[in-house]
Amino acid sequence: MPRLRNPRFFTLFMLMLGLYALPASSVEASDIKARYVVLGPEGQAVARVITSAAHCPDLTIDQQTRAMQRRVGPETVPQRPTRSKPEDTKPSDFPVTVCDLPLPPASQSVLLEGKALPLPVKNPTRVIVVGDTGCRMKLSENAFQPCNDPDQWPYKSVADAAAQLKPDLVIHVGDIHYRENACPQGQASCQGSPWGYGYDTFEADFFAPSAALLAAAPWVFVRGNHESCERAGQGWWRFFDPRPFVKGQDCDRPENDKIGEFSAPYAVPLDADTRLIIFDSSFVGTRRLKQDDPVYTVYAAQMREADRLAAQSPKSYFLNHHPILGLAPKPSAHGVSFYPGNAALQSVLEEIRPALLFPAQVQALLAGHVHVFQMTSFDHDHPTQFISGNGGSWVEDPNLTTLSAGSEAAPNLPVRHFTTTNQYGFMTMMRGKNEWWYEARNRQGEILARCDLEDRLGRCTPDLLNNASK
Repeated sequence: MPRLRNPRFFTLFMLMLGLYALPASSVEASDIKARYVVLGPEGQAVARVITSAAHCPDLTIDQQTRAMQRRVGPETVPQRPTRSKPEDTKPSDFPVTVCDLPLPPASQSVLLEGKALPLPVKNPTRVIVVGDTGCRMKLSENAFQPCNDPDQWPYKSVADAAAQLKPDLVIHVGDIHYRENACPQGQASCQGSPWGYGYDTFEADFFAPSAALLAAAPWVFVRGNHESCERAGQGWWRFFDPRPFVKGQDCDRPENDKIGEFSAPYAVPLDADTRLIIFDSSFVGTRRLKQDDPVYTVYAAQMREADRLAAQSPKSYFLNHHPILGLAPKPSAHGVSFYPGNAALQSVLEEIRPALLFPAQVQALLAGHVHVFQMTSFDHDHPTQFISGNGGSWVEDPNLTTLSAGSEAAPNLPVRHFTTTNQYGFMTMMRGKNEWWYEARNRQGEILARCDLEDRLGRCTPDLLNNASK
């Protein structure tokens, strides 16, 4: 064999002989753990792939090959403080590569290993809203949901039923991850389940059961309290936030939590006249905030930015995890009363906009956190609150099924119409020629209630408020 000093010529020579192969820029289909499309600021679609391979795969976009970029590589993150005792938690193992590629707005076809990825629809007519989907495993409450029983943790059924509707968009309103602690020995219903905050738990809690729904449509993800830094924040930044990955904001080191716990609001256009405003409330508590509290300062600035984003369209929906104007069941020996909406965020909004809380463009609020479907609307001019938190984690039982006239979700804000169910399921937003309507569906996809929204006032059939005829 001739001696070739130039390495480029050497490589070409060996290729001609068939004795050398260039490193593959793509990966085997069997290495792909998950594939999906997330929508970020101004509706930017981002193709995302999770792979066990060292390299990121190529995409074929309108018959042109494009290399995906590494978002974050494999690593085991040292154990950090969490909501659990140190002996009940562990380091977070991420033995996967996460790959990204922003998609050109006019893309007509995007293929990964010959399979199409879902693309945004300009004027969607069928939107799925689901939340609080993971299987609860929490030692401090001795709460261990039977993750191995699809009847008692039905998220896969919920996701499959939603996928059957062939949606144009899926919205997850937060709390993706719930398996915080190990299943106790001898408890067969969750034995063998992964736990902690590594990839194996995200795969079990979300990616595996969501496969059909991830393939059906692009997603908008809202961050929940279970994705805070002391919980599953590391996975949130790796897998779900649509923006570039920023080292230091990733919840890996607790000294950086002051930036990892918050993220700026952004808008996703729903159609030419309507925007989704995405707000990260993952760190919020339940008590009113004082104006000298640093958390108040952050949320006040972010609420003003959300107002600015909402003002850019005639109509908008405000999406966050904690229901600002929703009602949470409060069981007692005397029956079920309720906790009103989130007082911390209400205290911020009251200072910014004392009379109406939200700008006139905001038609409705979408949230999770309370494990029910709920629609609450009001006597005064405020947006209707929808809750879709019944996606799989243990539902509220007993639920608040009736409400007295004059009940308030916020100070001086009496409820006018109220409908709820604690059946597992999801919510749909459906559009006809001139209007949207909203449905509560069960785990099989069957309609439980239909709701209409007119001038911010929602009303469902059935309407469970005692003064429904008002």
